[in-house]
Amino acid sequence: KQWYQRRVAITAGELYKTIMTCYGPKGLNKMVINHLSKLFVTNDAATIIKELEVQHPAAKMIVLASQQQESECGDGTNFVMILAGALLQKAIDLLECGLSPSEVIKGYEMAGEKCLEILETLCCHTVKDVKDVESVVPIIRTSVASKQDGYEDFLAELISDACVKIMPSQRTFNVDSVRTCKILGSGVLSSTCLQGMVFKRNVESDITTVQNAKVAVFSCPFDIGTTETKGTVLINNADELKNFSVDEEKLVEGQVQALAEAGITCVVSGGKVGDMMMHFANKFNIMVVRLMSKWDLRRLCKSINATALPNLTVPSPEETGDCSIIQLEEVGDTTVVVFRQEREESAMSTIIIRGSTENIMDDIERAIDDGVNSVKVLTRDQRCLPGAAATEIELAKQLMSYGEQTPGMEQYAIRKFAEAFEVFPKILAENTGLKGNEVLAKMYNAHQDQVSGINAGINLESDQCEVMDVVERQVFDLFLTKHWGIKYAVNAATTVLVVDQIIMAKQAGGPKPRKGQADPDDE
Repeated sequence: KQWYQRRVAITAGELYKTIMTCYGPKGLNKMVINHLSKLFVTNDAATIIKELEVQHPAAKMIVLASQQQESECGDGTNFVMILAGALLQKAIDLLECGLSPSEVIKGYEMAGEKCLEILETLCCHTVKDVKDVESVVPIIRTSVASKQDGYEDFLAELISDACVKIMPSQRTFNVDSVRTCKILGSGVLSSTCLQGMVFKRNVESDITTVQNAKVAVFSCPFDIGTTETKGTVLINNADELKNFSVDEEKLVEGQVQALAEAGITCVVSGGKVGDMMMHFANKFNIMVVRLMSKWDLRRLCKSINATALPNLTVPSPEETGDCSIIQLEEVGDTTVVVFRQEREESAMSTIIIRGSTENIMDDIERAIDDGVNSVKVLTRDQRCLPGAAATEIELAKQLMSYGEQTPGMEQYAIRKFAEAFEVFPKILAENTGLKGNEVLAKMYNAHQDQVSGINAGINLESDQCEVMDVVERQVFDLFLTKHWGIKYAVNAATTVLVVDQIIMAKQAGGPKPRKGQADPDDE
């Protein structure tokens, strides 16, 4: 049985060896080609494991733990996979030494509980006001630096500006309120942020700019209704032919005129726009915009505080949206419609991402997503921990002494648990090009000081093995991200270790349907 468990632990631990080179600001990228032959160049663990098909059930346990971390905190997936993998690698040594899996699991669970207790005492910084841009920037910078090293200062300011503008005073912060619009051309440093929405579309009407707009949103086509059954019209003379479409024109004109008299200056339609409707919209100086996605229509309604109407009726004042400026702009060689809000608190903000290739813009978008999720976590818990592997080394040091004081066989598992945390400074150093063991020794030496040593982390910007004060440099990790990361990693590792046999049913014949939900934004 123990031989089988060793094999299961080795297989599950292999996954972390793939991911470990992606960890940290100097982490290397992976080139992933998914089942649709789409190319991804990224070091984001969440994207890599999402696009890979992991077949082994034990390895899937670690993947599920990292996916849970992604849904809980939006960041820290790499941390979960590396810690779970390192714990399993250390468990193999313990099993080979003769410990039973139940003793290893008990030791790991004791160490995990102790770890979360120690974590509470390591908080070194608290963000006093999450609506203050300068307070939020250092937190976002650390999250973004691991994905986009070199652009972290610029992107951190951009993200914090976008998030603070839409930060609600009463409700919880919604990640979906920060949108991105990718426009090819220029460079990353040309990216901008604005309050409101941006759509890569052209306007349907001749009017291209409206200020202080009253907006009517229709989820139906902006066209005259057609009959459900076919009909035959018999025309006997020229007058009948002349008058054939007069009534229809009067009806359409009446509908558009009623909108104009209600003060509507812009119509947004979720379906096709008829030629006759367009003619009268131009006559009454009404801008017409067509949005194909129902999700975009909903977000726009939220941004301008409007209600999408299912048929062409005149909206009431409560159903009408307000927008400061709606205009057609050209960014690079791409035409975009901008719904800009100039009031103090907006419901939506959009970051326009510029870049020379689609892959670069996709990676920037993933970094922005992590940064926005960091702000969401920050609104729940403002506590921060020392970054640059300072927390991991302090946990390893304190767990080691806790293991020495623990009686029984569990002490060996606790000490191996502490050793698993040593993987993080080693990986950070080796990915940067420094010697892992030398960095580890220097950090342990710095952490001997009980007061200032707790905040000693690796200086990855130096060519030599140097230790820095992370509080002084403002390198922080979020408390909740680490807390949940450790919890999920320990649960995944102990779940794999408790397995002594894998029994698989034979696959049914015929083509295998691919599971997974479609991304609603792709509609």
